[in-house]
Amino acid sequence: MNKIEQTLSIIKPDAVERNLTENIKNMFEKNNLVIKDQKKIHITKDEAADFYKVHQSKPFYNDLCNYLSSGPIVVMILEGENAISENRKLMGATDPKKADKNTIRKTYGISIDKNSVHGSDSIENAEKEIKFFFKD
Repeated sequence: MNKIEQTLSIIKPDAVERNLTENIKNMFEKNNLVIKDQKKIHITKDEAADFYKVHQSKPFYNDLCNYLSSGPIVVMILEGENAISENRKLMGATDPKKADKNTIRKTYGISIDKNSVHGSDSIENAEKEIKFFFKD
C-alpha cells in the first residue's frame, strides 16, 4: 500500500564541499520526493555523536561522528509516497562500489565513509531524525 511519508535526508560534507547539493536535490525531485523543509548547517562533534547514538557500539562510530561534523551539511525533510523506502532505493548501497547504477551513492559517493547522503531507515527513525534537526 502506498502512503505519504516523511523522511530525513542529509547531504553529507563531501557532497556539499563538491557543490553537489543542487544535483542531489534534483534527483530527489525527479523521483517524486518533495523537499518540504531544508537548511544548511554545521553540527558539532557532540551533536553528531548524539545523532548517530544508534551506532555507538560499532567500530566506525567515532569516524562517522568526526566526518558528519567536518563541514557543512544540508538537512532536508523529504515527503512522498513511501518516501522512506523510495529514498533508500534512490540513495543506493552504503558502499558506492556496490550501489546500483543511477543511485546517488553510485553517481556521487567517494567511499563507504564519504557516500554523500544519509536517509532514515524506518518510520520510527525518520520521526526521531526529523525532530533532531527540525525542532518545532
